[in-house]
Amino acid sequence: MPLLLDAELLEYIREDIPYFDLTTTLLGSDFEKAKLEIKTREEIVVACSEEAARIAELLGCKVEFFVPSSKRVKAGETIMSIEAKGEILHQAWKLTQVLLEYACGMATYANDMLLNVQKVNKHCEILVTRKSIPFAKQFAIRALLCGGILPHRLGLSESILVFSHHRSLFKDSDAFKEGFKELRLRAVEKKVVVECEGFDDAKEMLSLGADVVQMDKCDIQMLTELMEYRQKEFPSAKIIAAGGINKMNVAEFAKTGVDAIITSSPYQAKMADISVKWIKI
Repeated sequence: MPLLLDAELLEYIREDIPYFDLTTTLLGSDFEKAKLEIKTREEIVVACSEEAARIAELLGCKVEFFVPSSKRVKAGETIMSIEAKGEILHQAWKLTQVLLEYACGMATYANDMLLNVQKVNKHCEILVTRKSIPFAKQFAIRALLCGGILPHRLGLSESILVFSHHRSLFKDSDAFKEGFKELRLRAVEKKVVVECEGFDDAKEMLSLGADVVQMDKCDIQMLTELMEYRQKEFPSAKIIAAGGINKMNVAEFAKTGVDAIITSSPYQAKMADISVKWIKI
C-alpha cells in the first residue's frame, strides 16, 4: 500500500507552520522535554499512522511507537507516542492528531461498510467513487485502502464507464450501437462498464456486450430481478449497484447478490474521536 511521500508531508507541515510557531517563540525556548500520547476515545480502524509518525520525525521528534495502519483498536488505546523538546512537540501535536482524526474516521467507516456487507455477501466488493475532496485524493484513497475497500475509479484515464450522457450525444440509438461496437473492439485490455437506470436498459446493454452494468439509484426489487436475469442469460457479466448507498443500507443491497457496491459516503465520514495526553519528562 503506497505511503504518502515526504514531499507531500512537508507541504502539509508548511501549510500549518509556514515560518515558525509564534506562540512558542514568544513564550521562550526553555520548554522541557515531554511526551505526547495520542489515544482514541472510540473503537476505530487506524489509518495513516505511518505518515503521522513520519511527520513527527521530520519535525525532530522521537517516535516511541505507533499502531500500524489497518489495525482495529478499542476505545482508550494509545495509537502513537512521540517525545521531543516541548516547542517541537507543540508543532507536531495538531499536525499528527488532525491527520489521524480524518484518516481513521474514513478508514473506520469504510471498514464498517465492508463488515456489514461480508455478513450477507462475502463476494461483494465495496468500491469508492472518485468524488474525493479536491486536492486530497492521495490522502483519502490511502485512508480508505487502510479500511479495506478499493477505488472504483481513480480518474478518467484507467477505466471505461459509459454514462447516459455519453449515449445522449449520438444521433440515434443505431449510431450509439456502432460507436459502442468500435469501443469494444479497441478496448482490448479493459472491461466496458455501462451505467443503466432501469431493467430494460440493463438488458439491452448486456445484449450489446457490456462487461459490467452499473445500476444507478436502483431499488432492491429491480436489482434482485436483474441478478436473476444475469445469472440465466449473461452469467459472465457483472452487476454493480450505485447511488445513495451508505453504511446504514449497504447490507440490503449486498443481499441481492450484486458483485460490487459503489459509494461516496466514506468521504463524508465523521472524524475519529482522538485525544492527546501530555507527559512532562
